[in-house]
Amino acid sequence: MEVILKEDVENLGHRGEVVKVADGYARNFLLPKKMAMQATEANKAVIEQMKSAAARRSATEKAQAEELVAKLAPVSLSFTRKSGVEGHLFGSVTSADIAADLAAKGFEIDRRKIVLPEPIKTVGEVSVAIKLHREVTAQIKVTVVAEAGEEVAAEVAAEAPAAEAPAAEAAAE
Repeated sequence: MEVILKEDVENLGHRGEVVKVADGYARNFLLPKKMAMQATEANKAVIEQMKSAAARRSATEKAQAEELVAKLAPVSLSFTRKSGVEGHLFGSVTSADIAADLAAKGFEIDRRKIVLPEPIKTVGEVSVAIKLHREVTAQIKVTVVAEAGEEVAAEVAAEAPAAEAPAAEAAAE
């Protein structure tokens, strides 16, 4: 059966393409989920109109995304988290944290557009990609800093057992 895709379908095709699929796949999956429509002459004419409208919409979205990239270029985010002795965080900085911090600075960006393969779990500076459009990606700098009190507490805790050992020996004698 030939169908016209209404949206991108992984491993099948992109929106507006006419593809040939198994009858059952079309009837049981693509058509009920409104991901495709049957490829008739009338539907092909409708799809051509939809393609031209989508091209115009995509062009405006790309222009808006490029403007946003220019605004995001100087932005740098900083997070303060509790960390262990070697710089490993207790917890992590996720894309939701980054989206919330960007929202606080006036940028409404969906967390799913932030490309973070895995949450940031170490202290330091990381460059994070934000996919604003299919062809436009912004880069922002995210810095993770350890809480000041934690480093001092870790040093004190490391020195405390050494100081207690001679006192314990003296008490034992």
